[in-house]
Amino acid sequence: DKAPKEQQNMTKIAIIVYTLYGHIGTMAESVWKGVESAGAECTIFQVPETLTCEVLAKMGAPPKPDYPIITAEQMEKYDGFIFGLSGRYGIMPAQMKTFMDSTGKLWKKGALVGKAAGCFFSSGTQGGGQETMGLTTVTFFAHHGMVFVPMGYIDREKRFSFAEAHGGSAYGCGTFAGPDGMRQPSTLEKDLAVGQGKHFAVITAKLAK
Repeated sequence: DKAPKEQQNMTKIAIIVYTLYGHIGTMAESVWKGVESAGAECTIFQVPETLTCEVLAKMGAPPKPDYPIITAEQMEKYDGFIFGLSGRYGIMPAQMKTFMDSTGKLWKKGALVGKAAGCFFSSGTQGGGQETMGLTTVTFFAHHGMVFVPMGYIDREKRFSFAEAHGGSAYGCGTFAGPDGMRQPSTLEKDLAVGQGKHFAVITAKLAK
């Protein structure tokens, strides 16, 4: 049976994450709420893990969330992508880079040209690279001809709040995990993530027409 016409015309957005200790997973859930609130269809995916179970156990990593693992070929089905990046020395983690490097066939045929792309972040500290992650991820978007949709300074009252420390930049929302990884995303950070998801979905729908 065919889906209703309204469902067929829905903008489809994939949130693609790598989350080791759960911070990016928590933020992704809030981004998802924002995307869905704008009337888009949204799925959270995770990229394949490259570390062994033994190494993950030694790092004290919790079990992975129950998100499907994405393949490069699946990206053709979506109108836009929001990448959740946990910082590694100011850049994306190797697991995400490995996934991005697997998209060569899509690049060769221009399959992602014109699709929307955005990102959000988790880092250990305020100087942990939330802006540099955004900057260095834009090169991937550019080579695929995707349209980068930054968060900018929407939700200005929340973004400019000095009531508490919070992650994020013009490139995307974010959270601070703390040097020991114990800090969890705050209500403010999750609210900003909802706002980014909604903003991204609205722009993606315009690009997908």
